[in-house]
Amino acid sequence: MANTLKLSLTALLSAPFTLSYTLPDGTGRLPALGWNSWNAYACDVNADKILSAAHALVDKGFLAAGYDYVIQDDCWSVERGRSNATYQLLPNTTKFPDGIKGIADHVHALGLKYGVYSSAGLETCGGYPASLGYEGVDAATFAEWGVDYLKYDNCGVPDYWYPNCTACNPDPSYGGPVGANGTCVPGSEQFSYGPLCDYQWPVDGRNYSRSLTALRFRTMQHALARQNRSILFSLCEWGTDEVWTWANTTGQSWRMSNDIFNDWESVARILNMNSFLSNYAGFGGHNDVDMLEVGNGVLTDQEDRTHFAMWALMKSPLLIGAELGNLTERQVGVLQNRYLLSFNQDEVYGKPAAPYKWGCNPDWTYDAKHPAEFWSGASSRGTMVAMVNTLNHTRTMTAEFSEVPELGAGSYHVVDVWTGKQMGCMKKRVEMTLEAHDTAVLLVGMKCS
Repeated sequence: MANTLKLSLTALLSAPFTLSYTLPDGTGRLPALGWNSWNAYACDVNADKILSAAHALVDKGFLAAGYDYVIQDDCWSVERGRSNATYQLLPNTTKFPDGIKGIADHVHALGLKYGVYSSAGLETCGGYPASLGYEGVDAATFAEWGVDYLKYDNCGVPDYWYPNCTACNPDPSYGGPVGANGTCVPGSEQFSYGPLCDYQWPVDGRNYSRSLTALRFRTMQHALARQNRSILFSLCEWGTDEVWTWANTTGQSWRMSNDIFNDWESVARILNMNSFLSNYAGFGGHNDVDMLEVGNGVLTDQEDRTHFAMWALMKSPLLIGAELGNLTERQVGVLQNRYLLSFNQDEVYGKPAAPYKWGCNPDWTYDAKHPAEFWSGASSRGTMVAMVNTLNHTRTMTAEFSEVPELGAGSYHVVDVWTGKQMGCMKKRVEMTLEAHDTAVLLVGMKCS
């Protein structure tokens, strides 16, 4: 296995760099919409829970709204290892009596797509066998089972696969501290994965596309490409080695931060980080800001709205992480908002919304607690404008049309995205009062007088 690994590394290091990577049938051109098991169940998962979620996607109108992926996260295989004969991963038949193919067939019969999980290491984050060194076997197995989506994590990496130099990762959830405006501080915990290199944010100028981190994920990309089935490749890479600078040549989405947690602080942290990365996303390649926590019982109604609205406007994959049967009517309405889903899935405009003014802070300020507050983006239906109240109290916020890059001074027809209400011809600006951590979203259309 060691000699094979060395040969694989040599081949990949000398392979030509691909300028773009899209699947021939268009899979992954737009952000994935669906459900993932992890936030609801973690390792306490089985076939009944997965199939219950699949049926709920259909019965509750999510499939009709565009949510079509059912993704089985970690802990689905046996822990003891692989088949001695085929080296294939073995489904846990106590949890999944019909195996993974049996579930995939059932999911497909409902008009949905099926996804599974592995990791670019020796073990998954849950301690189960992973795919490093077995990429070809696993890719072929997933295709044989009818898998449509692979979430590929970053756990279980052996020492000999650690890079000689790792990029600065200013995500405060990695331990920080972070210096002025997002610069990394030498000697902090976030550098425990390798020697120190550069400390700038968000790009330090190095080419991490040829790092060992990138090569681990590209190995699986090549294995998937050899199959006779389109499998969306989602890199759960945690923002390591500036993944946003190279992953659009490897997969269709890439995690740009550490995991989301079920609280407002985490939503604000990720929103802040991704506010600097919109230029790296577009058709066929999406910054993945992690799964949705709407419905998991901690966020307020206002925080639910901000969480979903900004995830949709940033054109992240939208993967519901709650037990679908527990969703309230209000939460279903948030997750199925037709204006926000239309923006996220726009066939003509691929770029995500981006900040045009930071609000609480001077523009281009890195602040994990008070991210950019004023956002806009073009769509087939008009310009989307969002105002995010990052403060802990109610305040009045104003969207000045003259400040919005896609608009300019004047009067415009405006729709309130949350209510669908036509606000009429608004002159110069829209002013709204927002409760703590709430977000107003406006669809701004034609000019008027």
